[in-house]
Amino acid sequence: MEPLNLDIRLVFAILNGKVSAAINRKLSRHFRQNSLDITPEQWTVLIYLWEQDGVTQQELCNATYKDKPSMTRLLDNMERRHLVVRIADKKDRRNNLIHLTKDGRQLEELARQAANQALVEALKGVTQEELNIGQDLLRKIFANTKD
Repeated sequence: MEPLNLDIRLVFAILNGKVSAAINRKLSRHFRQNSLDITPEQWTVLIYLWEQDGVTQQELCNATYKDKPSMTRLLDNMERRHLVVRIADKKDRRNNLIHLTKDGRQLEELARQAANQALVEALKGVTQEELNIGQDLLRKIFANTKD
């Protein structure tokens, strides 16, 4: 196999999470500018719940690639802020179902607009074709690295 022509600085930036951190900072800034008191981590949970409310904590862990202790802390904070509520599953009392509160639901439109604007800025100069190629590439890399 022929060696790949890699930009090692870019590889290290990706491996060290610098790209993700930069996007998270931009998202945080846009949330603050729109008077939204949420973090990018909370945003990932909210997005999932806006699409499918009333899921288990494990489903949220799987969807956001977070471990259980991290998700528990995240949901504790969101519950204190009245964004979500845990309700015991009637079918299996060992599980809690995570539901949006009225406050959590009311954030959706403004939060989506703020996040969309942050992503538009982050992707400035990127064509739709480049974005499609990049997404395909990331999917392949992710699939190759799943344990």
